[in-house]
Amino acid sequence: MSETLEFAKQLIARSSVTPADGGCLELISARLSPLGFTLERMDRQGVSNLWTRRGKAGPSLCFAGHTDVVPPGPLDQWHSDPFQPTVRDGMLYGRGAADMKTSIAAFVTAVERFLATKPDHSGTISLMLTSDEEGKAVDGTVVVVEALKARGERLDYCIVGEPTCVAKLGDTIKNGRRGSLSGKLTVKGVQGHIAYPHLVKNPVHKIAPAIAEMADTNWDEGNEYFPPTSWQISNFHAGTGADNVVPGSAEIHFNFRYSTASTPDSLQTRVHDILDRHGVEYDLQWTLSGKPYLTPRGSLVDAVAAAIREVTGVETELSTSGGTSDGRFIADICPQVIELGPLNATIHKLNECVAVADIEPLSRIYERTLQTLLAP
Repeated sequence: MSETLEFAKQLIARSSVTPADGGCLELISARLSPLGFTLERMDRQGVSNLWTRRGKAGPSLCFAGHTDVVPPGPLDQWHSDPFQPTVRDGMLYGRGAADMKTSIAAFVTAVERFLATKPDHSGTISLMLTSDEEGKAVDGTVVVVEALKARGERLDYCIVGEPTCVAKLGDTIKNGRRGSLSGKLTVKGVQGHIAYPHLVKNPVHKIAPAIAEMADTNWDEGNEYFPPTSWQISNFHAGTGADNVVPGSAEIHFNFRYSTASTPDSLQTRVHDILDRHGVEYDLQWTLSGKPYLTPRGSLVDAVAAAIREVTGVETELSTSGGTSDGRFIADICPQVIELGPLNATIHKLNECVAVADIEPLSRIYERTLQTLLAP
């Protein structure tokens, strides 16, 4: 059994349904402290956060991730206990196996091997870990980033261990993510009897033409790295439940997943213009849950791609698809942020798993990247 597999099993065995950490950070701290890392806990509101670093000079390479996991779901539909890591048919099963305790284990063992051969490496190695990524994500990585920003501490490179690969280990690096902008739209009308249309104002009818226009709008063309911005309705609520009553209001929740070709201000302005042009009477509340970030080809992307090629023989592809990650926060203090982890086929599913054969190579990819950037 490889050290990385063994450590991944120890982490998976800690039940850490968000925002719980389950003692994972203590296990990690016990491995890093003897290596000369300074450890700083930044816990808040029941969320466990760890910032640990070795060195003070540049360049600085950070490994970032989360110890929390989503709930396991129906236990009787798991083939083994989700918090009792099990190796079966060449796969490691357990909640968090793919998302993302294996990556964290690979971070730690990569650092241990690197320091065994390069104790006097240049630059700084750091780890930024939280138990609030799968939940609200308001007391986790963002707290650490705010603290570092206040102290004037910046990073040069960051690797987030999110599961990124599709068919084989190393086939996909996430070099950015789209932003997420949500709106809660309340359309005002006049409630009344459905048989007296001259006495009512139906908010569903009023908003329908505006919805049709927004659904057909080309918000932007995207760019080399991002697909075009998309607009989607997630919820539409109207009506009293009675068949003979016109509702007095309608509530619509929608979301933009937007590229760097647009800004939150430009999208908001265009939505308001459409609603106003259609004469809709409304209230609209906006929530910006994540800005887009992008790391073009450069020293970090090139180093990780070369490490993947050397360890696995795979030519990696760059992608910005998928949802948001904590990379959106880290990008505020780090100009180069990428995500690389195991296959994402089973994340958040029953019987989540990773291939045992991929675990040690993932750690070797991280180690090789350390060698390229901090011990050239």
